[in-house]
Amino acid sequence: MTMTLTERAAAQIRRQLDKRGSGIALRIGVKNVGCTGLAHTFELADEVRPGEHSFMSHGARLLVDAQSLLVLDGSHIDFVTEGLAQRFKFDNPNVDSECGCGESFNVKKARAGAATEAPGLQAKAAT
Repeated sequence: MTMTLTERAAAQIRRQLDKRGSGIALRIGVKNVGCTGLAHTFELADEVRPGEHSFMSHGARLLVDAQSLLVLDGSHIDFVTEGLAQRFKFDNPNVDSECGCGESFNVKKARAGAATEAPGLQAKAAT
């Protein structure tokens, strides 16, 4: 299981933690939503929760719960500026398709069944 960050993404995570004044990592996950099926969730984390996987890249830490990792495994995350918008951009080898607005995505069949049947995935909420 792997996840990596670009230097820009890692710098953005560090900036957000510094701005907040506390925290140890960016927690990412997925939730059921949107016209295509899944969307990313993000929150700054103060602790590692039981069952979470931790990834370090360029001096920044990511935390991912086990169910979300089934969908996010192998992702490479960048932080991009597109026009006036800034966002984390995922290069996820498990994605099959994205909605037109780019807010939600669907995963390839082998991963989709594992993710949507995983207990607790539907209860995961963005904060």
